[in-house]
Amino acid sequence: MDQKKKDYQEYVEQTSPKTNLWLQMAKAFVTGGIICCIGQLIMNTAMERFGLEQDIAGNWCSMLLILTSVILTGFDIYPKIVKWGGAGGLVPITGFANSVAAAAIEYKSEGQVFGIGCKIFTIAGPVILYGVVTSWVLGVVYWLGKVLGIV
Repeated sequence: MDQKKKDYQEYVEQTSPKTNLWLQMAKAFVTGGIICCIGQLIMNTAMERFGLEQDIAGNWCSMLLILTSVILTGFDIYPKIVKWGGAGGLVPITGFANSVAAAAIEYKSEGQVFGIGCKIFTIAGPVILYGVVTSWVLGVVYWLGKVLGIV
């Protein structure tokens, strides 16, 4: 039995891709940094050139980043960015939009309801569910704190 484990471990080491952790972290940093710089550019342009307040400029920034991510996903460009930049392309809001759009594109052949409608939230659904449930729990805790005079 011990020889099987040793053989399996050797097999795993041979077949597993070799990655350079520091290089991957640098790529993620650069990718995420570029996305954030683009977002900041949108924010600054919206506030300075168009005279929008920071809240409204932030909304426009989010919408434009999401739109850009979805368009790049449709043209199969964003997945290449993520493949190169790793978590740097997945973590920002653009990565979330990519996951929703990619699922919709992948399952469109199965129809509007059972394809796009059901599969669009395959990846994003748990994130949305976790966010809603956590918001609700924290809201109840805050409300109880107000009622009991703690907050």
